[in-house]
Amino acid sequence: MPYPIINMIKKIISRFVLLVLPGLLLISSQIYAQKKAVKKTNIIIIVADDMGFSDLGSFGSEIHTPHLDKLAKNGLIMNQFYNAGRCCPSRAALLTGLYPHQAGVGDMIQDRGYPAYQGYLNDSCATIAELLKTAGYTTIISGKWHVGLVPSAWACNRGFDKSFTLQNNGSSYFNSKPLYNDGRKVTFLLGNKEIVREDTSLYLTQAITNFALDALEEQKNKDNPFFLYVAYNAPHWPLQALPEDIARYKGKYLSGWDTLREKRYEKLMAAGLLKKEWQLSSRYEKVPAWNTLSAKEKESWDTRMAIYAAMIDRMDIEIGKLLDKLKTIKKEENTLIIFLSDNGGSADDVKNWNYVIQKSGTPGSVASIDSYETPWGNVSNTPFRLFKKNMHEGGIATPFIAYFPGVIKAGTINTQAAHVIDIMPTCLNIAGIDYPATFKTRKLKPLEGISLTNAFHNKPFKDHKAICWEHEGSRSIRKGKWKLVAEKGVSWELYDMEKDRTETNNIAQQYPAKVQELQQEYNAWAAKVGVVDLP
Repeated sequence: MPYPIINMIKKIISRFVLLVLPGLLLISSQIYAQKKAVKKTNIIIIVADDMGFSDLGSFGSEIHTPHLDKLAKNGLIMNQFYNAGRCCPSRAALLTGLYPHQAGVGDMIQDRGYPAYQGYLNDSCATIAELLKTAGYTTIISGKWHVGLVPSAWACNRGFDKSFTLQNNGSSYFNSKPLYNDGRKVTFLLGNKEIVREDTSLYLTQAITNFALDALEEQKNKDNPFFLYVAYNAPHWPLQALPEDIARYKGKYLSGWDTLREKRYEKLMAAGLLKKEWQLSSRYEKVPAWNTLSAKEKESWDTRMAIYAAMIDRMDIEIGKLLDKLKTIKKEENTLIIFLSDNGGSADDVKNWNYVIQKSGTPGSVASIDSYETPWGNVSNTPFRLFKKNMHEGGIATPFIAYFPGVIKAGTINTQAAHVIDIMPTCLNIAGIDYPATFKTRKLKPLEGISLTNAFHNKPFKDHKAICWEHEGSRSIRKGKWKLVAEKGVSWELYDMEKDRTETNNIAQQYPAKVQELQQEYNAWAAKVGVVDLP
């Protein structure tokens, strides 16, 4: 080849290297950066069991919960977020984005003879885990399952790659011996294999955490996202806690429930979580005034609440370990964390239940089965009325926290009404997944929930047209500022949620047309989801 042509080719190559190649490399690096930028978000959902609206420090409590309080301070609080009023229905709604009846879990895990109350997840729903797996997520659950004892409804068969589950409503925190004398057993599954916990086993809250920690460690060097569902059994009865945790609270509740409700109410007001129009509801009518109790009675009640507080304190300590692990594996910056409770504080008085195995050993130990009953449940649900199983605010209001570094602005408070059915669509939105009409040949019911992702950006999200509840005859509908609610066999009550969210002024007689309008809308919903008036 003649030298002039060779020289020309060299000049062209030289100009390409100097002018074009850097541009191509820049474009290539930008494409790579964009691919990294759209890396899917990890999602952690943490659920407490039977914990009331005011049981966290950030929601007015005296209980030491620094890790959850830090998430609240640096994240989002939703002060009008609702659960479904009881363990099973709330978990079914959370996992599926449907009302619990539509998923087959309108009541508990016993089959009541109707499709809406069959007691386990049906074939018309898919779980968050099942759908996130289609986008490459590793899916993990550790803790209470309680949405079906039949194999088709086990976590390992409902989309979870790794699972350690308590199948039932509750358990001793130190073993898996029965709580009831009617033949019900307590079952723990590791994957699809039953395991038995002995008296020497690790405290349950710690065991649930450890399984989650091990699963997170396995994600350390993996690029695919993960979904972790941590479902603590705490602080559900039996009241059992580690001795060192109980010791931190013994004697701190001798001031009594009346004083404590007022203090929590004041702290909630100061935190901006209540409107000044919302008065503190009256002490529950079956609870005596604290100053009428004997010194011995006061000491006994103090012990009960000290154990309950210790259970929440320990849960917060264990959540702190999860947060530390996220930092250690360098996943914190790309992880959304959601915390809530499955229902309000409980009025269960298990010492009076003849089908509960009675153990009266050292309070708080494996040799004791007890609950904190209506007096302290009334405190947990400050400022609201009634308890778990009721559709008044005390039963369905949950402390809700969302933390998402770089997305959620610290100290955000959202005041819109939202419901546990909204968690599924929120997760799908975060993961960039559309909810399918069918899944593995199963025809799915359409989602009932709405995405809350706008709230993460401090923007309003689409309001629900209405939100409805039903559990064992307790029923309610909230539409805008109006709430219609009734217990089984009792007349409807009507409340203006803008002026009176604590339900202290029943205005049903003043607005009979509104009562009729909301009752008709509730009845249409009840027919749609399969509500039956069970005996």
